[in-house]
Amino acid sequence: MSTADSPLNDISLTLNDGTATTFGEAFGGQVVLVVNVASKCGFTPQYEGLEELYKTHREQGLAVLGVPCNQFKDQEPGTDAEIEQFCQVNYGVTFPLARKAEVNGPEAHPLYRELTAYPSGTVEDVSWNFEKFLVGRDGQVLGRFKSNVEPLSDELVDAVRSAL
Repeated sequence: MSTADSPLNDISLTLNDGTATTFGEAFGGQVVLVVNVASKCGFTPQYEGLEELYKTHREQGLAVLGVPCNQFKDQEPGTDAEIEQFCQVNYGVTFPLARKAEVNGPEAHPLYRELTAYPSGTVEDVSWNFEKFLVGRDGQVLGRFKSNVEPLSDELVDAVRSAL
């Protein structure tokens, strides 16, 4: 399946700075790690590893997209501006963030409705903050990694390298 055929590419996406785009316009041809993030979670320190992974592999075509979400015990209560400031000040985040969105349920962002259907075709809810989805250059989901899989773990780094 070509990049143009991926259902992800036409999904509307608004970045944290208000830029309206589509997944394909923003990330077409890149390997993308999509992560639902939160500022007040036990996994929040993963921002550091996500940033390192991004900086190490962006020249080879890796993008990281953080999607702030407040669905898990209200662990992302801030505004989009507050979230961006928190990420930059505390973790030096330079990868893009989307606007805060829901990842589960009837109000789930369309991107997450597609991502969470991997691999079975049936939606399986995100279980917690910092769950990761690896999307290939062709826009196909290549892997799903639970929250406890660290960004710099061999499992995730090997999957990223294989996709690049």
